[in-house]
Order: sequence, then structure tokens, then C-alpha cells
Amino acid sequence: MPKDPIERLRKLCLSLPDAHEVESWGAPTFRVNNKIFTMYAGPADQRGYRRPSAWCKAKPITQDMLLRAETDRYFAPPYVGPKGWIGIWFDGSTDWVALAALVRDAYMLTAPKRLLVLMDDSPNE
Repeated sequence: MPKDPIERLRKLCLSLPDAHEVESWGAPTFRVNNKIFTMYAGPADQRGYRRPSAWCKAKPITQDMLLRAETDRYFAPPYVGPKGWIGIWFDGSTDWVALAALVRDAYMLTAPKRLLVLMDDSPNE
């Protein structure tokens, strides 16, 4: 797996059925059925507090649980945080197994049912 966080994130996201990348707001977003399920904020991106991070669509309960458990690793991103999305910092010791699970969950919340049946049960990381 590549060491650059965007390359690792890209590999995780694009391994999912019909997932594709679109640059929006000057940064990569990962979509299925033209809906964003994960996005990247680089170190120069003001939206990401100038720290590299990924933002994943999540259920509000998941966001709440992660924010309470690990405030140094997870955050509520601007704009989409009130809808339950979870942010994951890349400038520390990133838990790539946990991130792969969050990306997969984000995809499953976004993808149409016809694509969900194409997913396998093997881990992405």
C-alpha cells in the first residue's frame, strides 16, 4: 500500500464497485452513483483545518461514538459534520484498518442496492 495518505485513501475508495474520483473544491472526492461517500482534505485545504484528513459519510451514532472515544484521531468536519460525517486525521498514527471500515460503511450508506450485492466480505486493507 502506498505511504502517501491520499494514495492509500484512493486505493481504498476505488476498490469499491463503481466508485470513481472527482475533484471538487480543489480536492479529491470519491463517489458512487454521483454521490460523495468520502472526501480528502489536504494540508493546504482550509476546510480541513490545514491538516490532512479524510471525511467519511457516517451515521450520527457512529460519529458520536468515535468522537467520544478518540478525540485526537477523529473530528466532526465542517459543513457535513452536523449530518453525521466523521473526519479522520492523517497527521498521526492513522488506523488504516479502522479507516477502511469507515470508507466501506460510507460507501454502503451511499451506493444503490444493485451495487451492494457486488461487494465481497474481504477487508480492503
